[in-house]
Amino acid sequence: MNPSNKSRNQSRVGDINSRLGVIASHLSSAYMASEKGAAVAATPSDSPTIFDKIINKEIPATIVYEDDKVLAFRDIAPQAPTHILLIPKVKDGLTGLSKAEERHSVILGHLLYTAKLVAKQEGLEDGFRIVINDGPSACQSVYHIHVHLLGGRQMNWPPG
Repeated sequence: MNPSNKSRNQSRVGDINSRLGVIASHLSSAYMASEKGAAVAATPSDSPTIFDKIINKEIPATIVYEDDKVLAFRDIAPQAPTHILLIPKVKDGLTGLSKAEERHSVILGHLLYTAKLVAKQEGLEDGFRIVINDGPSACQSVYHIHVHLLGGRQMNWPPG
């Protein structure tokens, strides 16, 4: 290949990558807009959430781990190749991390330990990220504490 063809091909690849970046940005913005809207519309309450319905097997979920205290299932709108939600089976007033009391220490520790087990089960030896959204400004849309386990790709920093 002569140098001028190589230069034109590199330019085309650059143009394609730039366009893909713009498309990804728009898709990401649309997703974030919908997440922000859902978070603003959500209100904390003791009413059953979608997670309670998943725990009670009233609606389907792809469950990847379950024990007597925690249920882990694949997120229906994954933000990484591996995106799993871990939830306590009993809410016990723990709608978000800011509502945690000393009595919740055991379940909070168990959620994180279970995230480690699930990460290993999912083959995330190279690393993973744990996220807990708390409140509308953090885009929490379901008021039943939950841990996001994300992996399978290089994460960026800062995350927000």
